[in-house]
Amino acid sequence: MEYLHEDYIRGIDTMAFRDRHPFPWMNPQGFLTRNGFEELATNMPDLSLFHAFFGKQRKHGQQSHDRYVLEYVDGLDIPACWQAFVDELRSDLYKNLVRDLLGRGHVKIRFHWHYTPRGCSVSPHCDSRGKLGSQIFYMNTPADWDAAWGGETVILDDDGRFDLESNPAFEDFDKAYPAETMDNRSIIFGRRGNSWHGVRAITCPEGALRKVFIVVFEDYHPRKMLLKRIRRLLKGQPPVKEKERAMF
Repeated sequence: MEYLHEDYIRGIDTMAFRDRHPFPWMNPQGFLTRNGFEELATNMPDLSLFHAFFGKQRKHGQQSHDRYVLEYVDGLDIPACWQAFVDELRSDLYKNLVRDLLGRGHVKIRFHWHYTPRGCSVSPHCDSRGKLGSQIFYMNTPADWDAAWGGETVILDDDGRFDLESNPAFEDFDKAYPAETMDNRSIIFGRRGNSWHGVRAITCPEGALRKVFIVVFEDYHPRKMLLKRIRRLLKGQPPVKEKERAMF
């Protein structure tokens, strides 16, 4: 089984992505093969593997981004199709695409799943400086999700008005561009200074879950990372963070 749609990926216009307003983003349909998407969507990791991430204090007064989280590490007990998909994402085909989209040579990737219940949201925010972007694969299907319940990532345009260390609401932005989420959709975006995005409160019934798989693009320059680890050692801290252990 092949999961990445190679012909689709090779046809992506990376320059058009970089030129997109208000920052680089795209909402592709068919990034995965049809059969690959269906197999992954019907064999999602079990909720028992996840840990609850609720009520965590965020910087700048932003609301907690509540969800269940599963971080990928080698040896994780997940369905075989998901391991095969992760292996494809580690391939040169995918990594070269990410580098071309971002225009960066030193990039590593890591993976996690988020399952989000009724009433939860992701308040408008910009990602941290070390995070260069993400691809979010929407894994719900009409069998378990109604698009009217929400769950779409919303690209937000502030026209450069807001300080990154602030807490604007969705209605404060000049424009909002919600992603399509059903039928083998994903969203890819690259971080810039004003890369505001979020997810409005989900209105699904109790027991339903918004399910996404996220590939995070991390800035990983070998020389800079070596200096960081030396500084941590001098401060008596572990030289390698858990997040870094999960980068590939």
